[in-house]
Amino acid sequence: MHTVHHIAPTDILDDALIRDRTEIEEVALGELTVSIVEDGLRQPIEVFLRSDPGDGPRYGLIAGLRRLTVFRTLHANQPDRYPTIPAFVRQPADVAAAMAAMVAENELRAQITPWEKGTLLVASVQQQVFPTLDAACDALFPSLSRQARSRLRGYALVVETLEGALTDPRTIPSHRMDRLAAACRGGLGDLMCAILADHRHLSPETQWHALAPAIAEAILLPEDNARTSHTRDPRPRRELRLFSGVTLRRELTPTGWIIRINAKHARHPGIVDDILDYVERWFQRIE
Repeated sequence: MHTVHHIAPTDILDDALIRDRTEIEEVALGELTVSIVEDGLRQPIEVFLRSDPGDGPRYGLIAGLRRLTVFRTLHANQPDRYPTIPAFVRQPADVAAAMAAMVAENELRAQITPWEKGTLLVASVQQQVFPTLDAACDALFPSLSRQARSRLRGYALVVETLEGALTDPRTIPSHRMDRLAAACRGGLGDLMCAILADHRHLSPETQWHALAPAIAEAILLPEDNARTSHTRDPRPRRELRLFSGVTLRRELTPTGWIIRINAKHARHPGIVDDILDYVERWFQRIE
C-alpha cells in the first residue's frame, strides 16, 4: 500500500521530465476541474524527489499533468481550500526509469497522439536520455510488440523530417502517420518538405491532400523492387523547379506515372503545350 503525500502544487516541477503530452485540451481540462471540485481527486498524481532541486521545487512530476494543472489553478484562486495535492512519491532509478513510468501511466489513462509519441522519442535522444531511437523505444514502450515499436520509430522519423512544416501535427491519425513514415523511409522527405513549403499554414486536411499524390510512390512501389532494380536511378529526380516559377513533379498512381505541372507563375500560358511538343519530339517519330 503506497502512502499518499500531500504536496503544495507550487513545490512540483512539471517539466522535470521530457513529457509525452505536449498540449492539454481546454475542454478536457474544464471537465476535470468540475469533477475535482465536485468529487475531489480520485487518483493521486505521481512525483519523484529531485536529487538537486536547489531553490526550485523539491519534486518532479511523473504522471498527472492535467490533474496538477487543475490543482494549481484551484490553489491560486482558493489556497485555503486547495493547499496541497495528493501524490504518490516514487523513487525511480534514473530519469529514463521515471520517463518509462510516465509513459506507462499515460498509456493507461489517456491516449497520446502518434505525433506526441514520436516527439517524445526524438527529444529523449536529442537530450541524451537514451543513445538511440531503438533504445528509447525499448525502454519507454517495453510491453509493445517488436512490430509496434518499429511503428513508433517511424513516427519519430516523421517528426525528425517534418517538424515545423505541418500546421497541427497532433491531429494526424495513426494510419496517416504510417504513410508519412513509409514516405520518409522511401527517401521522400525532401519532396514532402518542398510540398509543405508551398502549403505553409494551410489547414491540416489541405496539407494532407497536397502530400498524398507525391507520397503514393512509397506505398505503391514495392521496396524490394526499388532496391533490386538496376535500371532505376538510385536517387530519382522527383521534382524540377525552373527559374520561371514552373514546378514539375512526378507522382506514382495505381495506373502509372503522372507529371504534375504547377505553372501558376509561368510567364506564358502555353507551358503545357510546349512540354507536350517536346515529349512528342523525343518519343514519337514524326514522318
